[in-house]
Amino acid sequence: MPITKGPQAFAKSEYLRRLAAVKSEMTRRDIDALVVTDAASITYLTGYTARAGADPKGVMISIREEDPTIILRKMDIPAAVHQTFLERSKVIGYAESLVGNPEKDGYDTLIDFLFDNGLGNRGVGLDMSTLSVPIAEKFKRRLPEARIVDFTGAIGWIRTIKSDLEIAYMKEAAAITDAGIMRAAEVMGPNVREADVIAEIVGTLVRGTDGKAGTWMATPFLCSSPRTGTSHIMWSEDSLRSGSQINLEIAGVRHGYTAPMCRTYSIGKPSDRLRRTHEAHLAGLEAGISAIRPGTSCGDVARAIHGALKKHGFKKESRCGYAIGIDWREMTASFNETDETELKPNMTFHLHLGNWMIEEDFGYVISESIRVTDSGIEILTKAPRKLFELSDSK
Repeated sequence: MPITKGPQAFAKSEYLRRLAAVKSEMTRRDIDALVVTDAASITYLTGYTARAGADPKGVMISIREEDPTIILRKMDIPAAVHQTFLERSKVIGYAESLVGNPEKDGYDTLIDFLFDNGLGNRGVGLDMSTLSVPIAEKFKRRLPEARIVDFTGAIGWIRTIKSDLEIAYMKEAAAITDAGIMRAAEVMGPNVREADVIAEIVGTLVRGTDGKAGTWMATPFLCSSPRTGTSHIMWSEDSLRSGSQINLEIAGVRHGYTAPMCRTYSIGKPSDRLRRTHEAHLAGLEAGISAIRPGTSCGDVARAIHGALKKHGFKKESRCGYAIGIDWREMTASFNETDETELKPNMTFHLHLGNWMIEEDFGYVISESIRVTDSGIEILTKAPRKLFELSDSK
């Protein structure tokens, strides 16, 4: 029985629009072929979201061909045919003998493809964001006559401005995130294990809301007293208790697109310190929201946030947010005073006022996923912007 097509996340015309933008950049850099191995960019260009660990895979774009070719492990061919807009002839699987082979691997198949298509001695762009040094050297060694061009980050910057269809998926992801945040407030309480809280949140993020299921599981981060000075650790085997503070960061996912959010919870009455911290960072968040509009810079937003925090006696050393889209974070613009990236409509960010006072072993989180609009800002996540005070009598 032939492999059948599944429902693609977008119409082929949307992918061709994205490919046209990439090819325009290829032309500007005088590149005949482009090798893309970053998973998020592969999703962006084809719709492929399957997970295969560290198995080599890549999208090969020729300036002469309308459609790209995806090359991956042979057992993943059905996933590529099912998920992407590509015809079967544009899906190439390499043999199992190349898996776990220290001498020759799937990247050699990508290189062979360039030779087979007369591109081995032309301008070849490499997105090196996910290539190890030995693999990057292999491309250079096996393509001695090619002019290798570093294309790292170029597709990421193209991805920063979303189409209306992408924004629609991010809004669906944001609604799922909201549901997870509210479910957390329902299940947290004294003597409840952190693992059980996460289980309920994960169930909500997968079931989704409004008839839209979560299509992947972005790692949730939960830390509670006495670990609130940490930022990126998982839940523990401990149980919550009266007086616990819980910092939570989660993201709903729709077809690869994420919408993260952070909130802080207190079981019982929050301490004066936590309440002051919340009020200061809420003011910082609202200052950032007020500063976001087309034509301003990421640095302008960061300076507005830092000014508001300073008035309340706080300082934030980490950045105040970053570009988001596929796979939670885009490695491009950040709300940092040194980043003068101009804000443009349909850029999307995680406006993040998480703050960790490392020396004091204390932290607090609040954030929103946002979109830059023609006139200002749209906040995609909608859960109450508050310090959640929960009952300590469960």
